[in-house]
Amino acid sequence: MPVFKLPDLGEGLTDAEIVAWHVAVGDTVTVDQTVVEVETAKASVEVPVPFAGRVATLHGAAGDVLTVGSPLITVEEAPAFLEPGVVTPTPSASSPEGSGNVLIGYGTGTAQARRTRRARGTRRPAAAAVPAPRPVTERVRVVSPLVRQLAKQSGVDIQALTGSGTDGIISRADVERAIAATVEPGAPAAADERRIPLRGVRKTVADKLTRSRREIPEATVWVDVDATALLETRAALNADAAAPKISLLALLAKFAVEGLRRFPELNAHLDGDEIVIPSVVHLGFAAQTDRGLVVPVVPGAHELSVEQLSGALAERTERARSGSLAPAELTGGTFTINNYGVFGVDGSAAIINHPEVAILGIGRIIDRPWIVDGQVVPRKVTELTLAFDHRVCDGGTAGGFLRFIADCVESPLRLLRGL
Repeated sequence: MPVFKLPDLGEGLTDAEIVAWHVAVGDTVTVDQTVVEVETAKASVEVPVPFAGRVATLHGAAGDVLTVGSPLITVEEAPAFLEPGVVTPTPSASSPEGSGNVLIGYGTGTAQARRTRRARGTRRPAAAAVPAPRPVTERVRVVSPLVRQLAKQSGVDIQALTGSGTDGIISRADVERAIAATVEPGAPAAADERRIPLRGVRKTVADKLTRSRREIPEATVWVDVDATALLETRAALNADAAAPKISLLALLAKFAVEGLRRFPELNAHLDGDEIVIPSVVHLGFAAQTDRGLVVPVVPGAHELSVEQLSGALAERTERARSGSLAPAELTGGTFTINNYGVFGVDGSAAIINHPEVAILGIGRIIDRPWIVDGQVVPRKVTELTLAFDHRVCDGGTAGGFLRFIADCVESPLRLLRGL
């Protein structure tokens, strides 16, 4: 019987966690039908099967981690198992339109697989010989398998929770609140301890940050900035109700892109003993999700208008939180911005996103006393920070870049008129 193995996930990924099976032992499947959803260190991915027939074995249950090349599903091929009129082409990994061991978004046959699924539909029958997954309408309420695992380890019934996220999605905070509610006031702590595996997105982030701290001699500069004019400019740009709204992050991203034109060393990376400065800006931005911190990338950000940047940032943020970004959309950045002000903090010595050489941080915008024309007045003030690789540039370059961003924040129309 054909055994379909977990395909090569690309991007240096070597394993994946099973989120949910969409079929059960005994079910009939067709070529390129989605059979399982897995989560890699970078994205949630649907996996189509390249065989047609009856499911004989599911090699793993929800929560199991499989390595690339290990058995995923065994299908008993037999024409008698197929519905009348169903054609069963023989899959070929070498054919451009064949299925082969490829994931949606990876390798060849992606577009064909999507067209096939749309035309045929995806069967999601209840499980029989393996532990049954939640019905689809319930399963999608929890985006992250880490949240499901936390609930399982803590004995929390997810179906009894009310999600605080978009469309009722249950977050880690919802589960942690439920855990806290089960502890009686004054009760002693449990003798055992809860352990959460460091894997998936969190493991990837941990490895990258560790490497950054180990290899990069970074330095940090910062400056307080009067952002009053920035807020007024944004309000003016968004005054037209029919026009697309522009976010503050988009304005700051545009300032950063223009700053990198003037100080391209901060858009570089090291290759051995050489500093490589690309002619393009692929802008990464930190996004907090239930799966952990991820950095979606807007390719070619230097070619986008403020409106286009705002739309791209919003679209990728939404897909990052839903776990639907492809791994390729989370790699390849040349410079990163981090708006940690959304967490209510003023500043941070951020860790550079290796192999990049700099990261711009943005603190919260709050009312502070500020001297204007010799008078102390209340103004909207924020703190900007820049962590940079001291091997690539010195403080003059870093300070010049940060001062340019600060000037744009304090007088945004001066820059926007020239764009």
